[in-house]
Amino acid sequence: MVNAHNLGFPRIGAKRELKFALEKYWKGLISQAELTLIGNELRCQNWETQAGLDWVPVGDFSYYDQMLDMSFTLGNLPDRVRDSHGNALDNYFRVARGRSAPSATDDQNPAGVAAGEMTKWFDTNYHYIVPEFQSDTTFSLDASRLIEQIREAKLQGQNVKPTIIGPVTYLALGKSKDASDKRALLPQLVEAYRQLLERIAAEGVQWVQIDEAILVTELETPWQEAFEEAYQSLSQCPVKLLLTTYFGPLLDNLSLVTKLPVDGVHLDAVNAREEVDALIESAPQDRVISLGVINGRNVWKSDLNATLDWLEPIANSLGDRLWIAPSCSLLHVPVDLDSEAKLDPEIKQWLAFAKQKLDELRVIKIALRYGRGAVGADLANNAIAIESRRNSPRVNRAEVQESLSKMSEQWGNRRSAYAQRAETQAEVLNLPKYPTTTIGSFPQIAEIRRTRRQYKAGDIDEAAYRTAMQNEVARCVREQESLGLDVLVHGEAERNDMVEYFGEQLDGFAFSEFGWVQSYGSRCVKPPILFGDISRPKPMTVEWISYAQSLTDKPVKGMLTGPVTILNWSFVRDDQPRSVSCQQIALAIREEVLDLEKAGIKIIQIDEAALREGLPLRRSQWQNYLDWAVLSFRIAANGVADRTQIHTHMCYSEFNDIIRSIALMDADAITIETSRSDMELLKAFEDFNYPNEIGPGVYDIHSPNIPTEEQIVDLLTKAGERIPAERLWVNPDCGLKTRQWDEVIPALTNMISAARKLRGAEVAVACGNE
Repeated sequence: MVNAHNLGFPRIGAKRELKFALEKYWKGLISQAELTLIGNELRCQNWETQAGLDWVPVGDFSYYDQMLDMSFTLGNLPDRVRDSHGNALDNYFRVARGRSAPSATDDQNPAGVAAGEMTKWFDTNYHYIVPEFQSDTTFSLDASRLIEQIREAKLQGQNVKPTIIGPVTYLALGKSKDASDKRALLPQLVEAYRQLLERIAAEGVQWVQIDEAILVTELETPWQEAFEEAYQSLSQCPVKLLLTTYFGPLLDNLSLVTKLPVDGVHLDAVNAREEVDALIESAPQDRVISLGVINGRNVWKSDLNATLDWLEPIANSLGDRLWIAPSCSLLHVPVDLDSEAKLDPEIKQWLAFAKQKLDELRVIKIALRYGRGAVGADLANNAIAIESRRNSPRVNRAEVQESLSKMSEQWGNRRSAYAQRAETQAEVLNLPKYPTTTIGSFPQIAEIRRTRRQYKAGDIDEAAYRTAMQNEVARCVREQESLGLDVLVHGEAERNDMVEYFGEQLDGFAFSEFGWVQSYGSRCVKPPILFGDISRPKPMTVEWISYAQSLTDKPVKGMLTGPVTILNWSFVRDDQPRSVSCQQIALAIREEVLDLEKAGIKIIQIDEAALREGLPLRRSQWQNYLDWAVLSFRIAANGVADRTQIHTHMCYSEFNDIIRSIALMDADAITIETSRSDMELLKAFEDFNYPNEIGPGVYDIHSPNIPTEEQIVDLLTKAGERIPAERLWVNPDCGLKTRQWDEVIPALTNMISAARKLRGAEVAVACGNE
C-alpha cells in the first residue's frame, strides 16, 4: 500500500512564534531555556499536524537555517568563532548574524565577528549560510541536536524519518576560503556522515531522508564521481537512505541516480513528470520510488482528479514501493489557510497552504489505497474549485491583454547611450565623487508598525494615518540631511513590504493576513498572490516621494520594486507563462516611473533584488529567462528622458556569471551586496568592463555589527581596484528596515566619513601631482 510522507514543514509557527522568540533572545529579553522551550513546542505542534503521515520528518526544524545546522553537526565552524566564549548556540548565532544574545563576553567585542556569507537556496527566496572550507578543514561530529529531536518525536509516538543535507550538496554549495579544491575534503566528510548515520541507526531509526538537491543542476564529471564515491561509502550504513531531489528534473543526472546504492529516490514529479517512467523502469525492483505529487513551492490547489489519473496506474504497478509527498519541503509556503478569515472567498477556494497540502496528500493516499469513492466528496469539492478558477473573469481580462499586445521592444531602449546620459545627469545632479546614498528603507520602528495596524483595523482614519507617515518621512529626511548623505530617500515608512506594498495597489493580486514564509533567520515575508492579469489603477508612490522631495534641496530617489522581483517574490499564477505575467507588471511599473519623472523626481531606483533567483537551475536554460527578464526591466525603466537617472539594486545573489545580462539592463547605476563576501562579488569586473555606475555595499545590514570607517575605506579601496572612482557610489548592502536607529546612525556616519576621506585622499594626490 502506498505510503505518504513529508519532506519538511514550516518552522516559524502559524503566528511567527519562532521569529518573535529569536528576536527577544537576541535582545536579551528571554533566556536560552525559554527559547529552547518555544522551539520544543513548535516542533511538537508540527509533528502533531503531520501525525496522519506514514513517515514524519525530523531535523527540518532550525533556529536559523538547515545548512548552518549541518555545519555545526559536522563541527565545521569558522576559525573566527572557535575560540569564542559561550555555548554552541552563541557560536551558532555568531556565524549566522555576527553576534548572539547580549552577554559580558560579547560586550568585550562590541564589533562582533564577521557573519557567514549568506545566499539563496537554489531558485527560492530562502537564504542559507554558506559553509566555509579550507585545505586544513576537519570535521568533528556533534549529532546531539538531531538525536534530541528524534527522541522527542518518538516520545510523541511518531514514525520518524530524519532529514539531513547530503554530503555532496553540502560540499558543492560551500566555499573554499583559501582557493583549495574542496573536493579533496570528501573522504573525511563522508566519514563524518557515516558516523552520523550510525548514531541515527542506534536510535532505532529505519529511514533517513538525505537531501541532494544539487542533482537537479548541471554537474561536471568530478562532482558526478563524488556522488558515486560518497554513496558507495555510505551504502553499508545500518539505515535506509531516501535520496531526495527537488525543484526540477534530473535530466543528465538521472542515470547517475539510478546507479547509486540507495534504498529509495524522491523525484519532484511536479517539475519532472516526464522522468517518472524512466526512473521506475531503471530502478532496482526493491527500491522505493517517492514522487512529489503536490506542489510545495506554490499555493494553488492541486487538481486531485488529474493527479490520480496518472498516478493510479503507477500505484497499481509499484504497490508499497510507491511513496507520495509534496514536491519539496513545505518551508516555502505559509502554514495554514484556515487562519485567513479576510481573504476573498472566491480566491480562497483556489488555494492550499502547508496544512491543506497535507490534506491533499491524505486524499490522494486514501484514493490510491481504497478507491476514489472513499474520498468522493473531497474530490468533488476539489473539482469545483479547479473549475471555478479556470473560468473566473477575474483571472483573464481582455483590456490587460490588449495593452500587452501593443507593447514594443523599442519601449525598452533609452534615448541615448549611457556615456551621453551620464554627462547630462552629472550637470543636473551635481554630485561629489563617491556619492553617498542608502538603498531605500529606514528603520521600521514599533510606532510605525502600530500606526499601520491601527489604520488597517479602522482605529484611526486616513487623515491621521497620513499625518503620522508624513511626520516619519520628515524625520527621515532630517536625519539624512544631518548625516550629510548626498542622495536621500523618503524612508518607506508607509510600506509594509517591498513587494506586498505594490501588489496591494495593482489589480490582479490578492493578499493573506498570516501567509508568512521564512526568508532567513527571523526574517519572514508575506508574498502576494498573483491570481490574474495585472494593471495599475492609479499612481502608487508619487505623492510620498514628492512630499519628501519638497522638504529638501538634495535629490530624493523615487523607490520602486521591479517587475522581475515582484514576480519572483509572489506566488505566481500557473496557468500562463511567467514571462507574460512579468511583462504585465512591467507595463504597470513603467506608468509609475513616467509619473515620477513628471513630478520632478530626478533619480528613480527600481529594485531587482530577485533577478538571479529566477534563473532556471540548468545553465543551458538561463538565456531564455534572462532575455524576457531583462526586457521586462527595460520596459519598466527606460521610457524616461536622459536627464533622469535610473538605479537598480540587487542583494545576496551570486551574479558574477550573469554580469553581461545585468549590464544589458542599462541602469545608470546599480547597487549590490558585497560586504559579507569582502568584495568577492566584484571579481566579475576583472574580466568584464561594466560600463555604468556601481555601488558596492559596504555595510552589512543583515548583521547588528556596526562597520568602522577603516573597514569601509578598505572595502572601497578594494572596489576601486576594479571600478573607476568616478563611477563608484557608496551605500549599504540593502535597505535598513530591519535595523534600529542606534545602529544605523553610527554606521552611516562611518560610511559618509569613509567617502569623504577617500575624496580628500584623491584631492591630496591630485595636488601632489600638480
